[in-house]
Amino acid sequence: MGDIVDVAREQVLERGVGLSQEQLVEVLQTTDDRLPELLALAHEVRVKWCGEEIEVEGIISLKTGGCPEDCHFCSQSGQFTSPVRAVWLNIPELVQAAQETAATGATEFCIVAAVRGPDARLMSQVKAGIEAINAAVEINIACSLGMLTQEQVDELKAMGVHRYNHNLESARSYFPDVVTTHSFEERWETCLMVRESGMELCCGGLVGMGESLEQRAELAAQLAELEPHEVPLNFLNPRPGTPFGDMEVMDGKDALRTIAAFRLAMPRTVLRYAGGRELTLGDLGTRDGLLGGINAVIVGNYLTTLGRPATADLDLLAELKMPVKELQKTL
Repeated sequence: MGDIVDVAREQVLERGVGLSQEQLVEVLQTTDDRLPELLALAHEVRVKWCGEEIEVEGIISLKTGGCPEDCHFCSQSGQFTSPVRAVWLNIPELVQAAQETAATGATEFCIVAAVRGPDARLMSQVKAGIEAINAAVEINIACSLGMLTQEQVDELKAMGVHRYNHNLESARSYFPDVVTTHSFEERWETCLMVRESGMELCCGGLVGMGESLEQRAELAAQLAELEPHEVPLNFLNPRPGTPFGDMEVMDGKDALRTIAAFRLAMPRTVLRYAGGRELTLGDLGTRDGLLGGINAVIVGNYLTTLGRPATADLDLLAELKMPVKELQKTL
């Protein structure tokens, strides 16, 4: 069978073949003393199969809070007593946020809405927003609007949406413990439609929600099966008032092992730092992850939680001599 790090070096680094679910469990079980070696390998894999560049993205919430779904980690659900309440952004605010995002050097700007799926009102607002952003600033526009119909996929593609985000959230086997108002299969179906439309698929999940190591490996393997262009990796930031509000924050070493495992599962994918990294990893761990397989960051704030100042991330990238990917309009 051989040592898993040696196996990964030959299979993933040399041949570009991602690790299987069973192999990923072994990676997640490696001891702390092997962590530097594991992160170094994941970094080599990233540089070889993705290149040196780091992609920078900003996100903005068009509609925050009041969501009818019961995702147990999310303070935007209207079902919980969390302090987030429904708010809509107007178009000028959206354009301003896109301009501020572009000024950081970001190439992607993602419009997010806390909904089960978009209704006609939201679709028309997104269309107006995209037109206004395109008139004001040059940046790729991504959307995250929940579950879609085929007709809505086609509409977003026609609007010029570059990338669509729809996370699996968790492994299929753990999903019913995380969400009860819709199924894993419904999310999967949206991801397939997006991928087949020609839009880039951005699909990730959360770790540190009480899942087992086996289920963490399962999530990585299921994401690899979807072959998304980008995988945002979120670490649970327990939000007051949600069912997961009292959970312990994930151990930093476990988080770094997870980053390495996801990179070894998907050698060619954009692996993006997303929510919870500041709390889970802190400054030192953030640096370790950037040298352990991560090749994209969300700068600034998240949807309901504060991130690091964009300048802190950009300064760190400069210090690590990691070039920021330049905007190349693909549409």
